[in-house]
Amino acid sequence: MTNEEAQKKIEQLRKEINYHDYRYYILADPVISDAEYDRLFQELKFLETKFPDLITPDSPTQRVGAPRPEGIGFESVTHLVPMLSMDDVFNEEEFRDFDRRVREGLDVEAVDYTGEPKFDGLSANLTYENGRLVRGATRGNGQVGDDVTHNLKTIRTIPLQLISGGADLPALIEVRGEVIMSRSDFRRLNEERLANGELPFANPRNAAAGSLRQLNPKITAARNLKFFAWGIGGHEGISFQTQWQILQTLKKWGFLLYPDIRLCKNLEEALNYYNSLKKKRDELDFEIDGVVFKVNSLAQQETLGMTSRAPRWMVAFKFPARQETTQVLDIAFQVGRTGIVTPVAKLKPVQISGVTVSRATLHTLDLLRQKDIRIGDWVLVERAGDVIPEVVKPIPERRTGNEREVEALAGCPVCGTPLEKEGAYYFCPNMNCPAQVKGRILHLVSKRAFDISGMGDKIVDQLMKTGLLKSVADVFYLKKENLIELERWAEKSAQNLMDEIETSKKVPFNRFIYALGIRHVGEFVSRILAEKYAGLADLKKASEEELMEIQGIGPEVAKSIVDFFSVGQNLKTIERMFQAGVTLVYPEKEEEKAQPLAGKTFVFTGALRNYTRDEAKALVESLGGKVSSSVSRKTDFVVVGEEPGSKYDKARQLGVTILNEEEFDKLVRMA
Repeated sequence: MTNEEAQKKIEQLRKEINYHDYRYYILADPVISDAEYDRLFQELKFLETKFPDLITPDSPTQRVGAPRPEGIGFESVTHLVPMLSMDDVFNEEEFRDFDRRVREGLDVEAVDYTGEPKFDGLSANLTYENGRLVRGATRGNGQVGDDVTHNLKTIRTIPLQLISGGADLPALIEVRGEVIMSRSDFRRLNEERLANGELPFANPRNAAAGSLRQLNPKITAARNLKFFAWGIGGHEGISFQTQWQILQTLKKWGFLLYPDIRLCKNLEEALNYYNSLKKKRDELDFEIDGVVFKVNSLAQQETLGMTSRAPRWMVAFKFPARQETTQVLDIAFQVGRTGIVTPVAKLKPVQISGVTVSRATLHTLDLLRQKDIRIGDWVLVERAGDVIPEVVKPIPERRTGNEREVEALAGCPVCGTPLEKEGAYYFCPNMNCPAQVKGRILHLVSKRAFDISGMGDKIVDQLMKTGLLKSVADVFYLKKENLIELERWAEKSAQNLMDEIETSKKVPFNRFIYALGIRHVGEFVSRILAEKYAGLADLKKASEEELMEIQGIGPEVAKSIVDFFSVGQNLKTIERMFQAGVTLVYPEKEEEKAQPLAGKTFVFTGALRNYTRDEAKALVESLGGKVSSSVSRKTDFVVVGEEPGSKYDKARQLGVTILNEEEFDKLVRMA
C-alpha cells in the first residue's frame, strides 16, 4: 500500500469510527456490533503503526490515554471569553423576582428562557479550530484554567473533530460544558478503591474532578467520564441569535446534551420545567442540584448585561437541599490557611444523598451562639447545594439536660495569638500559626507566587514533619545536606530543589505581595498595589483611607492589608525572607512613560502570519494597550488576519478602525 492509498483509507476509517462513536455515545443507538467496531479500530491502529507520519491529534486512536509529554504538568490557559459565575435562587418567590427584574430591564411582558439541568460536575472549556479540538481546560477562576487537553480527549462524549451536521464549522470556537461521573460509575469506582485499600471519593463531583486532574491520562480514560455541553465562549466565523440555537448547533456538531432541555415561553413554563426536573432528579444516573435558566435571546442578554459578579440574564434555581437528623458528638475549631477560625461539629455518622456525613461546618462563632447549638444536641444537617454538609438548627425538644455549651475562645486554638474579627468571622493574624503554615507555604511556592514547582503537598508535609519548615520563610533556608538525609532524597533531587529556590528568590513585586497570602488580596489586587506603590516600605505604611482611594480596593480589603502589616510576627517573617536573599523586582520607572498604547483597545480576528494570538496580545499589553474578545463602540482597532470572522463585519458596521497585519506591525514598531 502506498502512502497516498494509506492516507485515503485512514481518513475513511476515521470518518466511520467517529460516526459510530456518535451513534453509540451520543445517540445511544449503535448500528454495528462491538466486534465490527473493534475490527475498524484495529485496522486503523495497524495502518497508523505502519504509517506513523499519518497520525494526527484528532485520530480516534489518540483518544484512549495518549501519554502526556514527559515533564509536563498542568499549564495555565486563559479563556478567550471568561467563564462567568451565576446567581442562585432557592424558592419560587426569588425566581419570580428574577423574572420581574428581567422583564423590567427589557420592558417586555414575557421572556423566553432556556431551561437546562445544573449538573453537579466540573466545568470545562474546549477550544476548536476549524472543527478540530486543539485545547481543553478547566474553568479555574473563570479567567484562567488548567490545560487538561490530554485528559479531556479520553472522554468519549467529546468529539475530537466536530461533525458538520448541516451547520458550518467556525474557524474558532470555545465549547463549554460539564464533566460528570455517573452515580453507577461512582459506586463502581469506590468499590474498587475500597477493595484496593484506597480511600473512597466523597461524591461523584469529587471523583470527576480528581479523575480530570490525573497526570496519567490512562487513569482518566478508565473512569468513564461524560461531558454534557451547555454553551459557548469566544468564537469566530459563526454567529448565533439565541441560546436555543447554540444548543441545537452543539447537538448537530456531535455533543451530548441532556435530552430534556426546554425552551420555556414564559415564567409559568419555566416553573413547570423546574418542578418536573425536581421530581426526576432521583431517577437520573447523574447528580443535578437545580435548573439553569437563561434568557434565550442573545440580544436581550446583551441589553441586560452584568452585575459586578454575574450576568443579569442567567440564574441557577437550586433544588431544596437534602436533610437528615443526627447528634453532635463534639464541637472543635479548625484554622484555615488565611487564619479563619471555623467551628466544626463532629457528628454521629449519617447518610445524606448517598454520602456518609460525620463532620459539618457551623460557619462562625457568632452563628454557633445565635443558633444555640450545643455538644450533645440532636440537629438537622443538610448538604448545602447537595455538596457541603452544614448544621441547619438544633432540635431543643430532644434535649436531656446533659448538653454542654461551647466555651468562648480566648485566642487562636492552635497558637494562642489573640483573635481578630472581621465582619462575622474571627481569624488568627499570625502567618506563622502552625495550622496556617502548610497552606501558606503551598501558596507561597505556587506557580503565580514564587513558582517553586519542586515543593508539592507531600514534600511540604515531609519537611514540616522533620522540622525543616516551621514558617514560610524557612523555605529559603533549606540546605542540601539536610535534604539528603531524608527518606527518598538523593543528591540530584536535593540539588534540583536548591536550584529552584535560588532562582525563585528574584521575584516581581506583585507576585511577592500575592505570595504573602494576605486575606482578600488575590492576583488582581496584588498587581494594582505593585503598580501604585514604589516599594514594599511604602505599602507597609499605607493607611486604610489611602488604600481605599485606589480603584478596585474597598474597606474590607484595605483593612485586611493594614492589619497584616501591623502584626510584628508577619514583619519579622518578611525580614527573614530578605535576609535569605529574596529580592524584589520592581517595574522600571520609565515603564509608565513608555505606554504609547495606553487606553487603546484591540480586537484580533482571523489568522495572523507573524504572531500567535497570545504573542500579539502580550505585545499590545506590554505597550499599555488592552485586548478584548468582542467588538464594541469602545474598540479602537480591529486587527484583521486571514479568513476573518464576524468581528470584521461588526467593526465595519460600527466604523471601528481596521488594520491589516502590516499596518499593525507598523503601529507597534512606531510605538
